[in-house]
Amino acid sequence: MPRRLRHATRAIYWFARSADDIADEGNATPAERLAALDDYRTELARLAAGQPSEKPLFILLAEVVKAHDLPLQPFHDLLDAFSQDVTKTRYANFAEVMTYCRKSANPVGRLMLALYKVTDERSLACSDAICSALQLINFLQDVAIDYRKDRIYLPQDELQRFRISEAQIAREDASGTWSSFMQVQIERARKLLQAGAPLGLQLPGRAGLEMRLIIMGGSRILEQLHNQHGDVFSHRPKLRLRDWLIMIYRAIVRK
Repeated sequence: MPRRLRHATRAIYWFARSADDIADEGNATPAERLAALDDYRTELARLAAGQPSEKPLFILLAEVVKAHDLPLQPFHDLLDAFSQDVTKTRYANFAEVMTYCRKSANPVGRLMLALYKVTDERSLACSDAICSALQLINFLQDVAIDYRKDRIYLPQDELQRFRISEAQIAREDASGTWSSFMQVQIERARKLLQAGAPLGLQLPGRAGLEMRLIIMGGSRILEQLHNQHGDVFSHRPKLRLRDWLIMIYRAIVRK
């Protein structure tokens, strides 16, 4: 990141990471988690009203929002996604999954574009496609991890169509129609990532380089998922040194 944006990026990350941890980490009850997230909403309302906060995170966030003229709606959307993680553990269809992505992933991309003063609708749409694709890829990587938290982000109607039960996921069993099911998910995520890819060429300088690296990182994970026939139970895909070298080369030469 350019030095001038690191302070702001740190504040955005602090907000998102700490709020996500409220929803996911520790032994708090659902009611306690939701109450803590509501405290964040209260602080955002104070920030919008120009009222000072006593909490270090929101003191910093107020400074960053003012300095970079950041919209507050993405922060609210993130809180809605984290609250949903507390109350909703299954998704009936892909439309429900995408609605979640719109609040859990897309706001981060929009905030980063706002730091770069990129606000045109085409760029925002590309960013949304990339962020949603990356969220879908993360769901595919983490099927087993999410299930241990009693969460399944895969569309229930599609699982049923491929005759995949929760018991099969619980067994971490990649037999039967699992590979065919996963290939459908992989291809859909790939198309969504490709739809947003022009943003990597539109953004100038470091922003464009960073975006191209992000897109290529998602693509490499999808390649691994495809090559292992969607078996995320025996091997969770991740980027290794060789992947990073290929990504950096392609990002620089714009391939």
